[in-house]
Amino acid sequence: MLTIKDLIRDDDTKRKYEAVKAMVGVSGMRSSIYDVNNICNLRCKGCFYFSSDQHKVDDQKDLDKLKAFIDSEKARGVNYAILIGGEPSLSLDRLDVWYANVKCSAATNGLKRIPRERYPSMRFGISLWGDEEDEIRLRGKNAFGTSLKSYKDDPNTYYLYTITPQTIGAVETVTKKIGDAGLRVHYQLFSNDQGVEGMDWTPDLYAEVRDKMDAMLEKYPRIVVSSHYYHQVLTTQTMLGRPFGWMECPSVSEGVDTREPRPKRLAGFNSIGSDYTTIHRCCTSVTRDCTTCHDGAATMSWIMVNKRDHMTTPEDFANWVDVTYMFAKLYEFIPW
Repeated sequence: MLTIKDLIRDDDTKRKYEAVKAMVGVSGMRSSIYDVNNICNLRCKGCFYFSSDQHKVDDQKDLDKLKAFIDSEKARGVNYAILIGGEPSLSLDRLDVWYANVKCSAATNGLKRIPRERYPSMRFGISLWGDEEDEIRLRGKNAFGTSLKSYKDDPNTYYLYTITPQTIGAVETVTKKIGDAGLRVHYQLFSNDQGVEGMDWTPDLYAEVRDKMDAMLEKYPRIVVSSHYYHQVLTTQTMLGRPFGWMECPSVSEGVDTREPRPKRLAGFNSIGSDYTTIHRCCTSVTRDCTTCHDGAATMSWIMVNKRDHMTTPEDFANWVDVTYMFAKLYEFIPW
């Protein structure tokens, strides 16, 4: 294995690596995912939360029990909570408890504004499935139009844009609208959990969307938070010649992980339901086919936990640094 000095061959990689190395918070990050509630004000086509019945978990509303649960998670080593749902904006009393007790970020569909003044330092990630017409067709409401107005010029908010096989043509238009609103965007791909007709990826579509994401990153570097290597792994579902799947995923919950041999994985990671007891299989759902999973966070984590495997050539190491640097931006460890 080469040394770091051998592997860094350009100034950009050196700058990013120095930034990453200085972030004790990234190497020491112990995150888990939590359902804030089991309700939502949208019913999106293909949403794994409802298709896998995760919404049928009991909704624990007792705030004292939530505080005790957070304390137990911190005692387990968790120092970063990723809050999802359901829809967190519908339970601000619970967000208050999370915000007061642990560093956290929240994923929202943007239909109901989470008041920034109430959570001045919380990172918001807004889910997005396409332009205004796509949102109505795929999610039932124009959540994009609403959220663009609600979060305009919010410096701590970005869009998590799930590109579908039917919406590749709208990517640049949507990206420009996000930039015009003073916001940023990160891409991932649709996983067809419910077998929606016309929503499966093909080799040609993978190549088309990869070219599109690469072009957006080059053309709008101040808007798009991403990396070319991330696009490559996301669209090939292959890293260093290894296919993604159950035996590679780093985001399987520790509480249910019986894999042998144990792959490299996120330390202490669990995905926990709104009853504070149920442990979901992974960061998506038990009904998802791992061989066709396009979850962006799982892809980033897969690359990051395999650092040593990228320490064989300067190009591979630069790719690892790029993805880690991107991750650090998304999770607030370095400025945009």
